[in-house]
Amino acid sequence: MERETTTRKIFVESNEEAMNLFGRCDENLSLVEKSFDIRVFTRGNEVILTGRPVEVDSASKALTRLAEMAKQGMVSSQQVRYVIDAVKRGRMENVPLPSNDAIVITARGKLIKPRTAGQQKYVEAIRENGLVFGIGPAGTGKTYLAVAMAVAAFRNREFGRIVLTRPAVEAGEKLGFLPGTLEEKVNPYLRPLYDALFDILGVDTFEKYMNRGLIEVAPLAYMRGRTLDDAFVILDEAQNTTPEQMKMFLTRMGIGSKAVVTGDITQIDLPRGTYSGLEQVRVVLKDIEGISFVYLTEQDVVRHELVQRIIVAYDRFESRRAPTGGL
Repeated sequence: MERETTTRKIFVESNEEAMNLFGRCDENLSLVEKSFDIRVFTRGNEVILTGRPVEVDSASKALTRLAEMAKQGMVSSQQVRYVIDAVKRGRMENVPLPSNDAIVITARGKLIKPRTAGQQKYVEAIRENGLVFGIGPAGTGKTYLAVAMAVAAFRNREFGRIVLTRPAVEAGEKLGFLPGTLEEKVNPYLRPLYDALFDILGVDTFEKYMNRGLIEVAPLAYMRGRTLDDAFVILDEAQNTTPEQMKMFLTRMGIGSKAVVTGDITQIDLPRGTYSGLEQVRVVLKDIEGISFVYLTEQDVVRHELVQRIIVAYDRFESRRAPTGGL
């Protein structure tokens, strides 16, 4: 018996948008074709879908949203996979509508803006609250978006300086055995923060701001005893703080400051038996006005497509292992 097929057409408004949608050598259309087991043809700016009705309907939803995204620029294969996954999960609400609301433009002219619904919620929370906790797995943009928001607010003169910190937990007792000064010893643990600032500001501008004291990147231990006024403060890798360190950091906030705390509670590097300050603070501050907790998931991963699969695989492994604690 021959299976039922149907055909649907999607029209793209301009040649430029069609190129943005199709991708190089039509790679984006090929992804849609393979993912939904349909045939995809093009005729000028028209995309023609043929296959089983349910598959054509799903592919049409994906391509319609991707066509909207193409109005803003080139659609990457990563974005295509994200939309396809959202359609298959019935979670199209996770895909943000195209927006011209860029957070900041990098030194190389790249627009930084939220790429998932979770990221959009995160950015809006930072705009609207004095203290925000961004919690989620690797690759969800927690740190990078926080740094972008800090740079944008600094450029708009909303804050007089940017302070970025993270606990140097990995150094532990071995710190004293590393060569060099204390600064040279801890710098490797601050590298991700430097990388984000280099990418957004450019090395020259970053160094100029650092030399003038307008940007500070330091280990969490350096925050003790200070009051941070008129500052956009970011605590990264907060899952590696103890409850005492978390309280110490949060009470550093001064007049006219904003703080963003980022972390991944699945990657705690504290010594066995040590309670994470990030886990505790979720209970302590969950109902406090002016504080927002935003939880990002594997659906918000914007790194290599394999990162999302790796996160899901580890989650499954950990859930199976939990009852026995063995492999």
